[in-house]
Amino acid sequence: MTKTESYAVAGLTKKQVRNRIEAGRVNTPPEGTGRTIKEIVQDNLVTPFNILIGVLLIAIFFVAPWQDSLFGIVMIANAAIGIYQEIKAKRTLDRLNVLSAPRTTVIRAGKRRSINTEDIVQDDLVEFKPGDQVVIDGQVISSVGLELDESLLTGEPDQVPKRDGDQVLSGSFVVAGAGTVRATRVGAASYAARLAAEAKEFALVRSELRSGIDLMLKGIAWLIVPTMALLMWSQLRTADIRGSLRGSIAGIVAMVPQGLVLVTSVAFAVGVIRLGRRRVLIQELMAVEGLARVDVLCVDKTGTLTTGHLSAVDLEALVVDDLAAALGALAASDPNPNSTLRAVKDAYPQPVGWRVLATVPFASSRKWSGATFEGHKTWVMGAPDVIAHDRADVLERAEQLSRSGYRTVLLSRSNSALADTRLPPDLEPAAFVLLLDPPRPDVKRILEYFNSQSVSLKVISGDHPETVAAIAGQVGIELSRPPVDARHLPKDPEELADLMQSRSIFGRVSPQQKRDMVRALQARGHVVAMTGDGVNDVLALKDADIGIAMGSGATATRAAAQVVLLESDFATLPHVVAEGRRVIANVERVANLYLTKTVYALALAIIIGVANIAFPFLPRHLTLVGTVTIGIPSFFLALSPSARRARTGFLMRVLRFAIPAGALAAAATFIGYRLVLEQPGATIIEARTAATYVLTLIGLFVLAVISRPYNPARRTLLMAMAGLTAFAFISPGLRSFFELSLPDFLEFMATIGIAAMTGAIMFAALRAVEWSLLVPGLLRSRRAERLEARLRRMETDVESWVERTWRQIRELYQRN
Repeated sequence: MTKTESYAVAGLTKKQVRNRIEAGRVNTPPEGTGRTIKEIVQDNLVTPFNILIGVLLIAIFFVAPWQDSLFGIVMIANAAIGIYQEIKAKRTLDRLNVLSAPRTTVIRAGKRRSINTEDIVQDDLVEFKPGDQVVIDGQVISSVGLELDESLLTGEPDQVPKRDGDQVLSGSFVVAGAGTVRATRVGAASYAARLAAEAKEFALVRSELRSGIDLMLKGIAWLIVPTMALLMWSQLRTADIRGSLRGSIAGIVAMVPQGLVLVTSVAFAVGVIRLGRRRVLIQELMAVEGLARVDVLCVDKTGTLTTGHLSAVDLEALVVDDLAAALGALAASDPNPNSTLRAVKDAYPQPVGWRVLATVPFASSRKWSGATFEGHKTWVMGAPDVIAHDRADVLERAEQLSRSGYRTVLLSRSNSALADTRLPPDLEPAAFVLLLDPPRPDVKRILEYFNSQSVSLKVISGDHPETVAAIAGQVGIELSRPPVDARHLPKDPEELADLMQSRSIFGRVSPQQKRDMVRALQARGHVVAMTGDGVNDVLALKDADIGIAMGSGATATRAAAQVVLLESDFATLPHVVAEGRRVIANVERVANLYLTKTVYALALAIIIGVANIAFPFLPRHLTLVGTVTIGIPSFFLALSPSARRARTGFLMRVLRFAIPAGALAAAATFIGYRLVLEQPGATIIEARTAATYVLTLIGLFVLAVISRPYNPARRTLLMAMAGLTAFAFISPGLRSFFELSLPDFLEFMATIGIAAMTGAIMFAALRAVEWSLLVPGLLRSRRAERLEARLRRMETDVESWVERTWRQIRELYQRN
């Protein structure tokens, strides 16, 4: 045996592996996933707003008492909380990534070893089986019906056979057969790495939240600069340098939405941690937002509606032959059987003396597998409509069995040997193999949850439509329309979209059709989540808004998904969707609070600048107001439960709330401040106290509006913040600390009246905005309902006319 032949059998030796590791010829990805701890710390500390706050903090030390520097403590506390939560989330993801890290089989020193894909070295002999993602470039050393899907690289969905000596590229994945490949290019040198990791490429989850907050912060940054200049100019004209800087710093700090990005990050981080506890791996952070927006969930029958434990329960013979031996031999001939062959293998033992001459492994696109045996004919097993499409009697019986909920496959025999991947011309149906996959015991509860959350379910399966419909009926899915046979799906995208809107059960679906179905739903404005575990799901997972893979599924499937259910438990999905909705609904609540604060600070600064009077607050006043009306509540609200489905229009909804609320708060604060300031003998401290009272009361009102709908936790939060506010104003020590005075009865009632009147106007303004948007939508909805009812009546009339006409024709024919 030559050295080359020895290598082809035994692979690399330990010394050869060590030499390649030392030379850096390892399959290390070109860049790590996720952020390092250093990057997390840096991203939380070094931000434009933090730099601005830091400069103002340094300045305040020179012009004011230390009590006015409390906003710096808030900044440091915010950063510390954000760093802690993000590091905690990172460690959770790292632990889950270790559990779900793809592994591969290599041959080294004549032995098979299972290693992490990152440990492959150049010239390793790597074994691939169905569902494996090709993670290196290489040359096929041996092929056993190896077929690759290269659509993630080329865009073409065709299966490409690979023979000995052919080249394979990273980014493709195995759909049939098996093979051994010598790794020629690894790590950054591989094809996929050079094309920005095409093997795992999926569009980043479109994040309306992320883009909305980014746009919001950019707008605030542009508005702060001229407003800051106006405020500083006006304060320099009304006080000395120390007093003017003190007032200007108070106004500028209030304009900065300090905690918005922090609370958003914390909400996402906590969501990742909570899902991690349920053994759910989020591979892309913004997938949490996508989960909240999902309104259509596409699932396979197997492992979702059913337990996923397939068993062969019966055999209906059509010919006299040794069928049990044929089934056992056929199942044993495939070294990488699919779930159907595994069930057959468990039920029928391998016979002695059946020598395999040729095989065709199962592929989703073919829907059959087969083997030729020496002296025992050729046996093929697969979908009845594929291998017996010209036998009406066989197809009719197969449909009857499928209606009972069986997965029905046909075993056929032939005297001709298999040639390539074509069916033998003389196939004779031999037996129906009946397999059963019982429904999940908890599936009804899961489906009820999705129905209550307005999430439509589409069951998309490769099984016979009647089998899928039978299982769907058993678990409580309403079957108002018959199931759809995907072999007759319309080619026109618009017609397909119409069909996807009106039907829920689809059978005999190919991998490419799954992708087309997802695209059709997206074309109608739906946010689509797709679950999958097999290699036939990869294309659809890649194109879905949210791809959800089962942890026990194929490597390629997990690589294409944004979410991985490590325990492969469909019952986890309601928790996954609920967590996404909790995060997004609460981030929107918090954004309303922070943007309202920025609006009233900007508006107040402009009013004060134009009026050319002293700023109504010291930095410590706004720290107090911000803490009790925004800072503390925002953390609790960000983590509270919420089941509301996320809607589009995040930024506009926040602006529609924050602009009127913030403008009214600024106007009311200025009125209260000016009213007291113009009283004979009133001091600036009394005027600032009145402004603080008014703004705090309005801030609590805004918090109460934002917190709806109320639950015990939110009511407790509101009462706690109101109590904390009262304590700060009543306590002599805290009044002294915050430089506040105790107002007389008249001033107190005036501030209460201003706040109450502003609250009433604010409530009316916000309701007016809501109604201005809601009424046209209701009118459109009612028009649509009327039109739909009219179309239904027309459809019923047409069906009745057709039925009457047909009956009359039949009666006329019978009479004649």
